[in-house]
Amino acid sequence: MRKRVVITGLGAVTPVGNDVPTLWQALLAGRSGVGPITLYDASEQPVRIAAEVKNFDADALLGHREARRNDRFVQLILVAAAEAVADARLTFNQNRDNRHVGVLIGTGIGGIVTLLENAEVLRERGPRRVSALMVPMMMPNAGAGQIAIKYGIRGPALSLAAACATGNNAIGEAAEYIRRGTVEVMICGSGESVMHPLALAAFSSMGAVSHRNDEPERASRPFDADRDGFVMGEGAGVLVLESLEHAQKRGARIYAELIGYGVSTDAFHITAPDEKGEGAALAMEAALRDAGLRPEEVDYINAHGTSTPLNDKTETLAIHQVFGEHARRLPVSATKSMIGHLMGGAGAVEAIACVKSLETGWLHPTINYETPDPECDLDYVPNRARRTDPRVVLSNSFGFGGHNATLIFRRWEG
Repeated sequence: MRKRVVITGLGAVTPVGNDVPTLWQALLAGRSGVGPITLYDASEQPVRIAAEVKNFDADALLGHREARRNDRFVQLILVAAAEAVADARLTFNQNRDNRHVGVLIGTGIGGIVTLLENAEVLRERGPRRVSALMVPMMMPNAGAGQIAIKYGIRGPALSLAAACATGNNAIGEAAEYIRRGTVEVMICGSGESVMHPLALAAFSSMGAVSHRNDEPERASRPFDADRDGFVMGEGAGVLVLESLEHAQKRGARIYAELIGYGVSTDAFHITAPDEKGEGAALAMEAALRDAGLRPEEVDYINAHGTSTPLNDKTETLAIHQVFGEHARRLPVSATKSMIGHLMGGAGAVEAIACVKSLETGWLHPTINYETPDPECDLDYVPNRARRTDPRVVLSNSFGFGGHNATLIFRRWEG
């Protein structure tokens, strides 16, 4: 018999708040975190807006030595992890063998900014000036490794990359370690920071990002007929998962239960989603089977909802395929309308939003929803938060490569 998995800790660093309470307050208020780029000079770039993490002082939060030894994506992950661990009231004795605890932290790309900065150093100043810290700073697994080192964790510690499905995959795979009894606790989630002119120029050349430079707060508009692409963001989300027995034994506060995890692959195109929505539908169906639920038992969907013309249309189509008539009654909202697309970090932050919906009974809105699209015809919780007291929520994440990952959470009722 597989163990039940519950969520006992949450941590986040995002464009609308550098902790979970601030994030959730901003989401319910419909506050956009998109603005002009400040982390580099974007004045000559075709896209000059992004959803940056603001007022983030890595030296103050991590100490100067630790901050300088980690790429920004790891800095964000470490701060989110510290909040999640404290929120779960977990304590680790560095002198004990903490092999019952594991770490699974994903990222879509890793320390690309460190890599690109050192490539420039090599070109301009020669090989002797390349940082000795470049390799550990750019490694995609650096977040998982640094968390394990910080807390003395001796169980499995690893990373995964599945593009923009990374966060959901990381949480789902972490849950599997607990379900099969490998560990009792997993610190899991994902983070990303690719704020560099090259990264944004590449997405711009693909036609994937919004060019609404003059109205940044209105640029991310999932499911709206006038959407023109996603807004690049950065951030991290970390959750503490535990076996139900372990959480109850130590008297932990339980936020919610993770009851379903489904994955699939489109096998269609390296960047475009399956036009029929079949891959996304397969992931949702697999998660429902894993949870032992009928489609009509789902009360809310946190959509992948990127604000790109193709994704929003195909996700809507997939929801219709899976939920049938229930889709017409099912609220669906997109966190990315406010925080932008956190790339590999997106799914973990959106999972936190799902858990907060279950805890508080509120659904955050999809902001900037102004002009209905006939091909996107669901209830997208437009522009204002809504109280519905959901019992079961589903979260979608889809990524380049055709990766699809769906999580299902249930309200904890003791």
